[in-house]
Amino acid sequence: MRYSIILILLAATPLLHGCPVMLATGVGGAVAASEDPRTIGTITEDQGIELKAEDRISAKYESAHVNITSYNRMVLLTGEAPDEVTRGGIEETARAVENVRYVYNEIAIAGNSSLTSRTNDTVLTGKIKSRFVDSKDVNLLHVKVITEDGVVYLLGLVKHNEADGATEVARTTGGVRKVVKLFEYLD
Repeated sequence: MRYSIILILLAATPLLHGCPVMLATGVGGAVAASEDPRTIGTITEDQGIELKAEDRISAKYESAHVNITSYNRMVLLTGEAPDEVTRGGIEETARAVENVRYVYNEIAIAGNSSLTSRTNDTVLTGKIKSRFVDSKDVNLLHVKVITEDGVVYLLGLVKHNEADGATEVARTTGGVRKVVKLFEYLD
């Protein structure tokens, strides 16, 4: 399968004349897709789930700050909502999106986080991902990292030893308050 995708992309190279960025992105995307334990169909569904949920939630709940992450049709909701009714409504809206298997609702009842807090979370996610690259036990393409208020959520389709390695890397990264494992296991 992996080699078929690469051969197809190489065959299409003449069609991308003058566009090295598209060629590099296409090959990189194909390699990433071939390393991802999800099927191409599931990857596409995850992207669709995120887009649909974001559209529906932002249209109904303007006062909340919500991040939607879908991995293998499992949805993680993080962010802040002003009250429990809004938090529950956001979860119901996400659950109603086609192809969603389960929703993890980790939305806090609080005012919306500051730009500084969100920036710190982005930096922390980057630190963890860069440590994954250096780790022999974790494939960056198998584990999705989401950080909200210093809490790190790990999603992915992994073997137990990879989950343990990813958890250890995240847990020992400076600035992490807590690690929440939301893995599905292959073994």
